[in-house]
Amino acid sequence: MPRVLICDKLESSGTDMLARAGLEVDNRPGLKGEELQSALRAADGCILRSGTRITADLLEDPGKLRAIARAGVGVDNIDVPAATRNGIVVMNTPGGNTVSAAEHTIALLLALARHIPAADAGMKAGRWDRNKFVGTQVAGKTLGVIGLGRIGREVARRAAGLDMTIVGFDPFLSPDKAAEYGITATSNVDELLPQCDFITVHTPLTDETRNLIGKPQFGKLKPGVRLVNVARGGIYDESALAEGLQSGVIAGAALDVFQQEPPPADCQLLKSPNIVLTPHLGASTVEAQDAVAREAAQLLIDYLTRGVVQFAVNAAAVDRAEMESLKHYVDLARRLGMLHAQMDQGSIRKATLTYRGEIAGRATRLLTAAFAAGLLEYRLVSVNMVNSELLARERGIELVEVKNPTAGDFGSLITAEVTTDKKAYTAAGTLFGQQMLRLVQVGPHRLDAYLDGVMLIFTHQDQPGLIGHIGTALGRHNVNIAAMSVGRRTPGGEAIAVLNLDAVPPEAAIAELREHALISSASVVKLPAPL
Repeated sequence: MPRVLICDKLESSGTDMLARAGLEVDNRPGLKGEELQSALRAADGCILRSGTRITADLLEDPGKLRAIARAGVGVDNIDVPAATRNGIVVMNTPGGNTVSAAEHTIALLLALARHIPAADAGMKAGRWDRNKFVGTQVAGKTLGVIGLGRIGREVARRAAGLDMTIVGFDPFLSPDKAAEYGITATSNVDELLPQCDFITVHTPLTDETRNLIGKPQFGKLKPGVRLVNVARGGIYDESALAEGLQSGVIAGAALDVFQQEPPPADCQLLKSPNIVLTPHLGASTVEAQDAVAREAAQLLIDYLTRGVVQFAVNAAAVDRAEMESLKHYVDLARRLGMLHAQMDQGSIRKATLTYRGEIAGRATRLLTAAFAAGLLEYRLVSVNMVNSELLARERGIELVEVKNPTAGDFGSLITAEVTTDKKAYTAAGTLFGQQMLRLVQVGPHRLDAYLDGVMLIFTHQDQPGLIGHIGTALGRHNVNIAAMSVGRRTPGGEAIAVLNLDAVPPEAAIAELREHALISSASVVKLPAPL
């Protein structure tokens, strides 16, 4: 009988489901150190919330453990790479708190617009400050939603019911798909900012979203804007936000999450005017807690009794034999996705994967999932081959496979064409020998470049002296060129070059290259090192 360890307090609806499914329940919340490690080793699966941290040390000798279910969305308290290395699938429950988080966002928005907390405090202190708390109605105002996943879309739907106009940005949601939700999509955050009376963020905290709105954006904000955050602390620059509230650049803010939780006593936001604060209550409803408990229980029931995996945040669920036979092509497909994610401009609408030659007769669905994971993981967290296709579909990205078993110039070739609202981009790759990954086409140009590490890709006019200029410019910034490949169709015409570099070039170096009259575009792409 499979055994499930309950690491944190879990609603009885979840533990009852496990028992009814015939699983042994070891319900011992709060275990630490060696006791926790021993209990994990004795269990086939475990369920935790945010109170327990599962570190690499705890998983060094995992015993029977083969599945971890997080009753919630974030998995930052789980060492996912360590779990993956030990063959442990990690799953989360992304849908359980969607409605509660969306409702809390709307509650904070209305509380902010009408000064509810301050008015309530004044009444309880014996004051009748009716003239002091003149608010603003939300009907007729424009709400900007940054991040249009499950929660962002639910917020937009509720705000539309309040007669608000909704504009939104999500790099993976096409304008057509956004329009289906009643949202006018913008091509970037800067385009969204000046339109909005209220702004709410619903993105993960990544390098790209950290301090997404801070002092550099103040000049782009609409006067009197109000900001809401029920997603992750750090998406707004907290020090800049406090400064903006004090100066009046920002009319108000409502925060449920903070860079440090709880925020320290000297946090300026605690003393800022016109701010509404709650202690990370977005998912704190009876219904949400019950939903994530039942979802987590069902994930383990499905996996431990039938081998079915849903909402995995790592790749451990992929069949080992199939993965072993295709692992280098899986790596190739993922790198092509990562390449597109860093080069393409605009909202992605469609990705067409053409498999030619011997690879067309293999498990191409696995390769397509790997490509989608590479395409999405640049901006999203917890993306892998298990959930990448679902996440792509949710964002209106169509994934198409084309198979041609007839070999061309290569025994096997994967060509990825990504269509955005601006243009179509093409890149193709293959294997040389058994495991050497090569980029052999970019746009209409054929070449032969290493598909790993730091790559500088630039389009240019094929004229003498340009390559020397680039080498000199990079040399001035102490950046070494490891390899170079150039593709062109006609001498003196448009060409493309791929430089493999030993280090990421500073922005000043890239700016210098882009200023050259013969260079029309330049992109830096960061890929993993060779396997």
